[in-house]
Amino acid sequence: MSVPARGRRATLRLTAADVRGAAWSLVSTAAGLGLAIWVVPGVEVTNPWSLVLAALAVALGDALLRPVLRGVARRSGVVGALVSGVAAQVAVAWAALTYLPGFRSGTWTDVLAVLVLAGVLMALGRWVVGASDNEYVIGDLLRRARRQAGVPRGGAAGAAAERPAGLLVVLLDGVARPTLDYALQAGLAPTLARWVGDGTHHLTTWWARVPATTPASTVGLLHGSTEHVPAFRWWSRALGRLVVTNRPADAAAVEARTSDGAGLLAGGGVAVSTMFSGDAATSLLVMSRAREGLGPGQMFVHFFASPFVLVRAVVVALGELLKELYQGWQQAVRGVEPRVPRLGWYPVLRAVTNVVLRDLNTTLVAEQLVRGAPVVCVDLVDYDEIAHHAGPLRPESLRALEGLDRVVGLWEQVAAVAPRRYDVVVLSDHGQSLGATFEQVTGRSFLDEVRRLMALDPPGDGARPDDDGRARDGAASARGEGRRRATAPDSEAWGPANTALNALRPGQPGARDAEAGRMLVGPDRSERRADTAPALPELPEVAVVGSGNLGMVWFPRAPRRLTGDEVRARWPALLPGLVANPAVGVVVERGPRGEVRAHGRGGSRDLLTGEVVGADPLAPFGSRAAADLVRVAGLEDAGDLVLVSSVDEVGMVHAFEGLVGSHGGLGGAQNQAVLLHPAHLGVPDDELEDVDGTPMLVGAEAVHRRLVAWLRDLGVRPPVAEEAPGRGSVA
Repeated sequence: MSVPARGRRATLRLTAADVRGAAWSLVSTAAGLGLAIWVVPGVEVTNPWSLVLAALAVALGDALLRPVLRGVARRSGVVGALVSGVAAQVAVAWAALTYLPGFRSGTWTDVLAVLVLAGVLMALGRWVVGASDNEYVIGDLLRRARRQAGVPRGGAAGAAAERPAGLLVVLLDGVARPTLDYALQAGLAPTLARWVGDGTHHLTTWWARVPATTPASTVGLLHGSTEHVPAFRWWSRALGRLVVTNRPADAAAVEARTSDGAGLLAGGGVAVSTMFSGDAATSLLVMSRAREGLGPGQMFVHFFASPFVLVRAVVVALGELLKELYQGWQQAVRGVEPRVPRLGWYPVLRAVTNVVLRDLNTTLVAEQLVRGAPVVCVDLVDYDEIAHHAGPLRPESLRALEGLDRVVGLWEQVAAVAPRRYDVVVLSDHGQSLGATFEQVTGRSFLDEVRRLMALDPPGDGARPDDDGRARDGAASARGEGRRRATAPDSEAWGPANTALNALRPGQPGARDAEAGRMLVGPDRSERRADTAPALPELPEVAVVGSGNLGMVWFPRAPRRLTGDEVRARWPALLPGLVANPAVGVVVERGPRGEVRAHGRGGSRDLLTGEVVGADPLAPFGSRAAADLVRVAGLEDAGDLVLVSSVDEVGMVHAFEGLVGSHGGLGGAQNQAVLLHPAHLGVPDDELEDVDGTPMLVGAEAVHRRLVAWLRDLGVRPPVAEEAPGRGSVA
């Protein structure tokens, strides 16, 4: 449900700002082309005024071809938008440099070189003069929105009563409330600081419950339930394999189990770059919908076909890659601790997520605002990606917030002239905590430590001495089914890449679930086809995964979850060894009658009755620890053993995977998520819970209910009595 443009007369209105913008665009394009032609030997210009004529031809060609390209993309999808957009740019530039007077050009490769170099020089020029490079990405969209609204540059659309309400929800992935506070004080987020300072928005905290992970929080925020997500990845006894939530097929399965058809984005909403769809009518770059494609192809035409936009993004991405290599090298040279290696594929992934994906998201969201979508939700992963590898408060991580603030400010400009009166809510799905990894503390990976402790005593109850070796071999050979080492390199960052690749290379109709929506790249890759894979090995003796500083251990050969007493009987050294490990803070076991007990080095606590023997192991983790651990231990697919790393007095934890910035369990700032909401959209006191003396919303489900209530308050969603029952609801 979009809102049409407000009248043809307003659409045709031309303002002085439009003339200035067009003139600046013409001059900058001509200058960029001139410098590029001067460098590229195969192209020459004999008349400086020909450069202005060429710049005008490029702009005119873009305007004339855009409707045609949208038609092509509508039929051929995102791939068609990409191919036709790039081909159109090259064709227009080639025609201009070949047939306009004053030019002598060589081959089409020379023309392509001119395009690339001009994009580089224009991006550099905007940086030198302090202009917003992100605004260049959607400059024509913004000008179009202003013309439709009939307002000058810097102005706002007509009276609020003339425009229906809308809501833009921006997820800043991984940003903790204390981290945002530091960024505001450091002047890195001036847009958000202005909102808070002017009183238009209130900045609060909400508690991200265990598991404090992107899939759990995102499915809770968008669909209102987290009961089917015990971690970032987990062992499913029903499926006999690891479920990995950034595997598109697994994300789709989780959404299918959770959705009731009435998610946050139901009723015409749009999801952009999220893990789950929220039941949106339009899904763009959504992981759970990857098997259906990246989204309507015409939505991507602006990014792929606009002169120099895609070229600029690719070139700037290369610069981001080089910047990451330098920053990682600087950490090593300066001896910054704790730190993890920052080579391999990570620099490439950072370049893609922090430049190309950010620019694409900027364009897609702006276009949806101009179209008047009732509610739009976008997930920005820039900060989270860098903080995992550099550290949550390291300079390069905080600089990522600076870029995200610019993007939010740009959307604010678009929203001011959009056909809807958009309120903007900015929130995060969780925070991050710093600390050396489990392997750095103990000298062994989490998986290796569990296997070592299991092997210290003879296996019993029918287990064979060679089970450990066979389990090790089985885990390696079953990679095609998603079985993997829990301590392998971070796989969360590979989500956007696999979303795109699955959309570009979808499974064949009728293909089994393991083949469709598979992981194509990254440590969780499942590339082997069903017709070539060998017979699956028997189930491993143990499955071990880490989701940040939340660890889980399963014993897959047992048909049900083992109790703590059964674990002690089979592997007497395992539980005591884990409890005694300096990197482990808490080990949670279940009893035969449903008891849930947490063990620490100095004592234990019954999580249901509160009885403590010795020192309370949950004391360092705050007042929410017991409730969070009882809940996660009771989830259907939770581990037979649930672990949380130790935490020191300043909040440093130890990830069970190779990340220096982590989230998933308890400790530090990882559970303190951000909620920045318009002042006129309040949070009732009776929805708040006390967390260590601070009232806040607890759990993604509570935030989901509040977001839905705000949609009703705004009139975007009908009252409860008028709303059609969702899938799975009871009439």
